[in-house]
Amino acid sequence: YYGISSIRPNVIREYIKRSSIVSVMTQYSLLDRRAEEETLDLLYKNNVGILVRGSVAQGLLINKPPRVYLDHSDEEVATMAKAVQQFSGNERTQTQSAIKFVLQRKGVTSAVIGMRTISQVQEAVNTISAPDLTPEEIERLINIIKPIKYKDHR
Repeated sequence: YYGISSIRPNVIREYIKRSSIVSVMTQYSLLDRRAEEETLDLLYKNNVGILVRGSVAQGLLINKPPRVYLDHSDEEVATMAKAVQQFSGNERTQTQSAIKFVLQRKGVTSAVIGMRTISQVQEAVNTISAPDLTPEEIERLINIIKPIKYKDHR
């Protein structure tokens, strides 16, 4: 079995058409929802596992100062980070909310998360037992800022 790592719809389509990949690692988060345009559904329909990287957007959704990210302004990044914080609390941390968002998307089988400390490992592991985001929370989060679109690699 093998998989690929790509965010490019044109590459992913070709691998599905010409090979027997079983998984794709792709970037996806509340700040980078380009995969929603076509690749998440395409992979799901073709029974290809989706491993997500970048679910906390280089820490911008949880603890880093806002800055321009992809085509989002620093203000948009700050707005989304604040929203993630608002949907967090006693039962689910900000990190867990950002990870839950990607894990609850149809077809996503795993989130690949970078960790440097024991507490980050524990928080990531505890995401499994943290409450899921409600459908209402997800709907509100996806409507906070306009998603960016692919410019190339269509």
